[in-house]
Formats: sequence, C-alpha cells, structure tokens
Amino acid sequence: MPNIIIRNIPNSITSCNLFCGCIASYMAFQGNYRNAMLFIVLGAVFDFFDGMSARLLKVSSPIGKELDSLADNITFGLAPSAIVFSLFKEINIPEFASYISEYIPYCAFLISVFSALRLAKFNLDKRQTSSFIGMPTPANALFWSSLAISINENSAISQVFNALYLLLLVILMSLLLVSELPMFSLKFKNLSWKSNSIKYIFLVTSLILLVLFKLNGLAIVILWYIILSAITYKKA
Repeated sequence: MPNIIIRNIPNSITSCNLFCGCIASYMAFQGNYRNAMLFIVLGAVFDFFDGMSARLLKVSSPIGKELDSLADNITFGLAPSAIVFSLFKEINIPEFASYISEYIPYCAFLISVFSALRLAKFNLDKRQTSSFIGMPTPANALFWSSLAISINENSAISQVFNALYLLLLVILMSLLLVSELPMFSLKFKNLSWKSNSIKYIFLVTSLILLVLFKLNGLAIVILWYIILSAITYKKA
C-alpha cells in the first residue's frame, strides 16, 4: 500500500492548481491581466500533472476527484470571471444601458456558474474519456485572459468592443461550456497522421497564430479550436 506521502502527491499538485487560481483571481480584480494569465497557465500545468501522477502512482481517490473539480472552478471559473468583471469596468457601456451600468459587470460571474456546471457534467459523463462534450474550462479561461490583454493593450479594439459585445460573448461562451458540441482532445494514443490529422492541423496553425499575434493570438487559437471542432465532429 502506498505510504502517506505518495498518496498525497496528486492532491498536493491539485492544491497548487487551486493556489494559482486564487492568485490569478486577485490579479484579475486588480486589472493585471498578464499576471492573471500567467497563473491560469501555471494552474493548467498543475491540472495536467495531478491526474497523470495519480494514474502513474495508482493512488486515484474520490477526494482527489472532488478536490480537482473545486480547484478547476477557481482557476478556470472564478479567475476568468474576475478578468471579465474588471474588463467590464474599463470598456465603454452604450448610452441606452447607462442606467444599469453598475450592474452589468456582475454578469461576468455567469462564467463561474457555467464552469461549475461543466465540471459537474464532466465528472458524470462517461462519453468524455478521449474527447470533450462542450468547451473545456481551461480553454475558456485562456480565451478570456488573452482577450482581456488584447482589449486592455490595444486602444483601437477597446474603442470598438463595448460592454454589449462583451455581455453577448459571456453568454455565448457560457453556453458553449455546457453545450453538446463534441470537441477534440489533444491526447495522443499514437503518432500516426491518420488518427491525429485534426490535432496536427490544429497544433501547426495554432503555432503560426501565436508567432504572429503572441499572447493576443491565444484567443484566436481558442476560437479556431471551437470552429474546427464544429466542422469536423458530428453531434454526439
């Protein structure tokens, strides 16, 4: 039987994910979108390795599964909500909506709610072993952090992208989290082109987009991921 140290390695890694999510949320509320993205990415790295370590060490446990979902909803649910909340405070609100302007930013927390629903569905859905049904929460969090950096650092975008567009995007992305849209995973069972052609196409085009647009390109990469999934996968 694994000793107590080995048994707690995966949960310790998951806790690091949670810790990163808390810091990312704080940074987001401060309007520091680059650091918020940094800690979201670090959280995603820990999220990748906690499950892997549990499988390698053969110490998977019910508490680990629950802790993982709780950590994910902070890092990939609350943190992007905090980013969008701060973003609402910075961008223009159309004049016709000025009378509710102080309430509109709170719509950002729909992302947290739908992320929690997404994670709960994932834990119960046996179809999602090799692919996803609906938008994965890490992809959603990376989309919002990249978009916030683009809007915050590009005055041309911030002048055009008002609160109404942001609200509509919040609703759309929230619905995608719990949608029945099949989306491919980047897990490789083998390296053959025939089995992984879509993944290779996505990775190559994503690399080109990131080289061209840097951090701003990450939001475009996530949109490309959604489009490619919609084009190549039939409804489950």
